[in-house]
Amino acid sequence: MQFITLLRRRSIGLLWSGLALSAIGDQLYTVALSWIAVDIFGPSAGYITAVKSAIILAVLFFGGAMSDGWDRRRTMIGADLCRFAALVLVVVVWMVEGKPDAWVLALAVAVLAAGEALFLPALQTILPQLIANEPGLLAGTNALLDATNRLARLLGPGLIALAGAIIAPIHFFTANAVSFLLSAAAIAALPLSASQPALPVSTERRHPFASLLYGHRAMHREPLLGFLLDSNAFIGGAWYVAFFLAVPLIISSQFDASLTTGFGLYGLVIAAFGVSNLIANLIVGNRPMPEQPARMIFMGVSATGTGILLMALATLAPMPDHWRLTAFVLASGLSGFGGPFKDVAFATLRQTLLPSADIAPATRAYIVTTHVGMLFGMLVAPMVSNSISPSDLLLICGGVYLAVACTGWLRFVR
Repeated sequence: MQFITLLRRRSIGLLWSGLALSAIGDQLYTVALSWIAVDIFGPSAGYITAVKSAIILAVLFFGGAMSDGWDRRRTMIGADLCRFAALVLVVVVWMVEGKPDAWVLALAVAVLAAGEALFLPALQTILPQLIANEPGLLAGTNALLDATNRLARLLGPGLIALAGAIIAPIHFFTANAVSFLLSAAAIAALPLSASQPALPVSTERRHPFASLLYGHRAMHREPLLGFLLDSNAFIGGAWYVAFFLAVPLIISSQFDASLTTGFGLYGLVIAAFGVSNLIANLIVGNRPMPEQPARMIFMGVSATGTGILLMALATLAPMPDHWRLTAFVLASGLSGFGGPFKDVAFATLRQTLLPSADIAPATRAYIVTTHVGMLFGMLVAPMVSNSISPSDLLLICGGVYLAVACTGWLRFVR
């Protein structure tokens, strides 16, 4: 398998191990935070994710262009260490006061969001340099590193499903803090040649807005990349509303708690998503990029949307709770199968169709569209939650996915 060959390379192996650890920690933190927020705030918990998106957008706007001139390895290490410190503060305050404090949770969300906004563009730019002599391995490398998130969606929530009833949520925050520290150590061991900026930042791109606009224009020079960039706002927002607002609301209100604890059940649903995510990633990562990647991309988007729709229908079906729960978990698995077919292809196309100096601005433009969608979705969804049910939210989210898939298929495949 190509994955094994790649992992034998010291630089790829180090980067993968660091990302895998931090991704698993992130999943523990994200699921625990989402459950705590829904338990405390109900539908208004969506505003927490909206705050996260707003901070990421602010960091990308005010600091994105400036960070292009930074040493990439140091940027990634600094982002990991700041996130480690923020989570340690949460754990200490929680242990002293005996409960999660609102201000310290808000601070942690802010710091983790800022770290993510600086870390991801640097990561995307480093990858082509790590395998500069063998560009044919780029798709496999993207799939391998993308697999860290897929694996994390299996292992992180899986641990919560197994241990959520006996381990306090505070310790999932502790595990995430340790994962960031280990990730920083792995990245520190990367070769120095991978850390330098690809090219000096031109004067016309030093202004924050100019840098984002430049990345947007760079993506739109390729019609497929431009469509994926713009549609990402819709499907990015729909995914977060579905899995981090509608799903925990459904679990807390519709399923019998005697089946399992609500927290553990939420972990089970996300773990099912992670299982199929990882399987699809292994399929994509061990195949060359197809001649018509649009076909694969929009089939993946369709699979995700269909899974979300089936999750909604499972909650509405007139059947016993244990059957509805089984159908709900299986539909989550179907939804997870589609993600890698879009994400791996999209990342590889960005890195191969764009010049090296354009990758970081283009990646920031991609992150911006994702979080604009998340911000809009997580602001609007709590407002309409009094008028529509969580199941209706899932139906809307699935419909958004299928609308994007049909439009893309008609434009780029048919």
